[in-house]
Amino acid sequence: MDTKAQLNQAVKDAMKSGDETRKRTVRMVLAAIKQVEIDKRAELDEAAVIAIVQKEVKSRREALEEAKKADRPDLATDAQAEIDILNAFLPQAMSADELRELARQAISETGASGPADMGKVMKAMFPKVAGRAPGDLVSAAVRELLSS
Repeated sequence: MDTKAQLNQAVKDAMKSGDETRKRTVRMVLAAIKQVEIDKRAELDEAAVIAIVQKEVKSRREALEEAKKADRPDLATDAQAEIDILNAFLPQAMSADELRELARQAISETGASGPADMGKVMKAMFPKVAGRAPGDLVSAAVRELLSS
């Protein structure tokens, strides 16, 4: 079952069980997916749906940080609950070792020699990580290897 179908099923299950947080969170993600589909006038593929879910997780993480800074534990708890719900729809995260190994392979494939070649390496990396690692971790791993 693809991610979009899983999200639709999760809304139905949440409605049956009365889980308001889960229902609200999944509905927001489905609305974001639907908006992108309307804007592009096309059905999204699996990678695009996962990218939207990741974007929603990132925005919840930012909200979590802001809630902590504002000393609002109630908002922080809500944001963390939403992050936990959304993470269930994402593929298994890539470990740091796996990420470094993929970066090494991409560097050797592209023939990169220094930090100036970071763009080429990143372009080769993103199809391989495909939703399994956030962009900032990917760029940090590539930067580390290119600098050494």
